[in-house]
Amino acid sequence: MSLYDNFVPGVTPSQKTDEPSLWFAFQEGNLLVRQSTAGDEVPTAKDRLTAAAHTIRQQYLGRLGGQHCYSLELTPKFTAGPDEEFRPLRQTFGKIPELQFAIAGLAYQVVEWDRTHQFCGCCGAKTEALENERAKRCPGCGLTNYPRLAPAVIVRVSRDDQLLLSRSPHFPEGMYSVQAGFVEPGETLEEAVAREVAEEVGIKTGNIKYFGSQPWPFPNSLMIGFTADYAGGELKVNRDELEDARWFSANELPRISSRMSIARRLIDAFAAE
Repeated sequence: MSLYDNFVPGVTPSQKTDEPSLWFAFQEGNLLVRQSTAGDEVPTAKDRLTAAAHTIRQQYLGRLGGQHCYSLELTPKFTAGPDEEFRPLRQTFGKIPELQFAIAGLAYQVVEWDRTHQFCGCCGAKTEALENERAKRCPGCGLTNYPRLAPAVIVRVSRDDQLLLSRSPHFPEGMYSVQAGFVEPGETLEEAVAREVAEEVGIKTGNIKYFGSQPWPFPNSLMIGFTADYAGGELKVNRDELEDARWFSANELPRISSRMSIARRLIDAFAAE
């Protein structure tokens, strides 16, 4: 399901304050979730949030079906209600509706961008939000800032019936995943794939093909997935980047990434072939 089959992004909020709305409220990076017998979801009670949430800033995101969507940054003094709790965004995957999770990722990035761009990075003046687009402009020097995206490549490398997986020191115990890294200035995406694999595990790749993409709000990445074939060289693990890297067959996979990630989609597609 595509987010934009159901969601219409926007910047200017509705003038009708009594229309149905969803509120993606964050406190120190954690999302406010309401628990009910029907399942977890983000709050819809606008009055409680606006009156008692100690809102630092709020932003209009757009419309999901018949509901307007807002993101908020709350002060540490706000206390969740008896049927509410703050959770790290990752922990809400599979707990709140899929489309709400997708918009929560957007909301998290917008909240963080707004919080960190209150002042101009060039001259230090207070920035001003533009009315008709998601941007902040400096009234002093005219510098305009838009929400930042950091493109990153993620690649599944295969050799015959084996898949290359590696583990980083920060992974949970026993977990492996495919190779990934940020795109550097001046690179094509394919060049970034070849460089990252060569830097991390010392092998060459070929037949690099686009697989798919995923917004990844931890904090502001766009993951661009590829598949590639082994094209030569021996595994040589870069210990500054990884703890281990190995070839695995589809029926002997280790602990792998959760289903929320494009890494898992890449691995599952290999196992299904």
